[in-house]
Amino acid sequence: MRVLIAAVGRLKQGPERELAERYRKRATDVGRMIGWQACDIIEIRDSRADNPERRMLEESIAIANVVPDRAVTIILDERGESLNSAALAARLQDWRAAERPAAVFILGGADGLAAGLREKADLALAFGALTWPHQLVRVMLLEQLYRAATILSGHPYHRT
Repeated sequence: MRVLIAAVGRLKQGPERELAERYRKRATDVGRMIGWQACDIIEIRDSRADNPERRMLEESIAIANVVPDRAVTIILDERGESLNSAALAARLQDWRAAERPAAVFILGGADGLAAGLREKADLALAFGALTWPHQLVRVMLLEQLYRAATILSGHPYHRT
C-alpha cells in the first residue's frame, strides 16, 4: 500500500520542510517493513481564482486527479475524528489488509475543501479543535505516519 499526502501549497525551504522530509523518510523506511510501498507527498498548486468557492473547487479537482483508484481517502478537518496514534495505526493496518492500493491523506488549502471531496472521504481526521498552520499539520501528520509504522512494526519509538 502506498501512503500519500496530497497537500495544497508548497513548503518553502527551511526548518519545517527539513523536519517534514525527515519524518517522511523515516515513515518510508519503517513502512517498507510492514508492506508500505512508499510515503510520498504530492503538492497541489494553490488556485488563483478570485473567490473562495472557486478556489476550493479547483484545488479539490486537482486533488481528486491524483487519488489512485480504490484508494482510501482521509481528509484533515477540525470537525473530524480525534484518533489516538494506536487507532490510526490500526486503521492503516486494516486498509492494507483489505488490499487498498493507497491511503491518501488530504490537506486542503486555506479555504478548505469542496463539499464533494469532503463527502466522499473515508475518514475525516482532526488534530484537535485548534487551528494549525498547514506547514505544521504536514509535519505532525508525517510524524504520526512514522509513529503508526513503528507501532505496526513493533519498534519502541511509540511508548504508552
